[in-house]
Amino acid sequence: MTLRVAVQMDPVEAINIAGDSTFALMLEAQKRGYSLSHYHPDQLSAESGQVRARARSLRVDNVPGAHFHWQSDAATLDLAADTDVVLMRQDPPFDMGYITATHLLEQVQGRTLVVNDPAEVRNAPEKLFVLRFPDLMPPTLVTRSLDEAMAFRTRHGAIVVKPLYGNAGTAVFLIDKTDGNLPALVELFGSVWREPFMVQAFLPDVALGDKRIVLVDGVPTGAINRLPKKGEIRSNLAAGGEAKPTDLSAREREICERIGPELKARGLIFVGIDVIAGCLTEINVTSPTGIRAIDRFNGTDTPALIWDAIEARVGR
Repeated sequence: MTLRVAVQMDPVEAINIAGDSTFALMLEAQKRGYSLSHYHPDQLSAESGQVRARARSLRVDNVPGAHFHWQSDAATLDLAADTDVVLMRQDPPFDMGYITATHLLEQVQGRTLVVNDPAEVRNAPEKLFVLRFPDLMPPTLVTRSLDEAMAFRTRHGAIVVKPLYGNAGTAVFLIDKTDGNLPALVELFGSVWREPFMVQAFLPDVALGDKRIVLVDGVPTGAINRLPKKGEIRSNLAAGGEAKPTDLSAREREICERIGPELKARGLIFVGIDVIAGCLTEINVTSPTGIRAIDRFNGTDTPALIWDAIEARVGR
């Protein structure tokens, strides 16, 4: 099967190819003989039912410092007529710009396969979609109320406070049960973000790792254990966490079995979930990462599994 693939992502010049999942997907697409084009979300336009992007074709190589080569000047691409697959892979924040891009790409879904499905991405923010599975989660509160946050801390002890639409561990705070900074932190969050924030009971076992588990079309395909660096609670690789090989526990397989069918039904082909001490904390659908480390540790080929799933959907 030959596919025309457009990749909506952040500037390709700045990516770290050793860990970038989008780059791994592009390498596999090229290996299969697919054509590749790249554009940034701010290069999307829509007119009279046509959704367009100013895109450039490119070749990618697994060579640090020379990992891409433009093959054309920028040209207008009709995303419904000139492409078979759009990979929506720009990083959050999940703001109105991101949401607008999902609305535009939704106009071509059905003629061109958008991965992940843009309407479902819009309806599944990482820290809100997970609330559909409360029995799999640690105690969790979403609020703007200081009184609610204080009462939650009284019930559960130390807590973690984080913005609903952040990413890569940005603005994640540990507040101990006697910490007097909670009122000031709630005030700060209220001045920076209009949305509620999330409060979760602190899981001390985060020191033993925060597992990133990748699911392809609802099926778990691999995982890494991310260890926070000394003095940190954040295990995100972007925040200095260290990736280690791992296997799935019986509890983690149970979590995947519970959520997998819904992910598949929603067209969420490439998903990364986060699990700490057997508790599901996030379901990442916007631009999940981790597949390069998983494949490096396990000798697997997750990009191939993702493209197999995409091909199966395109061929229907």
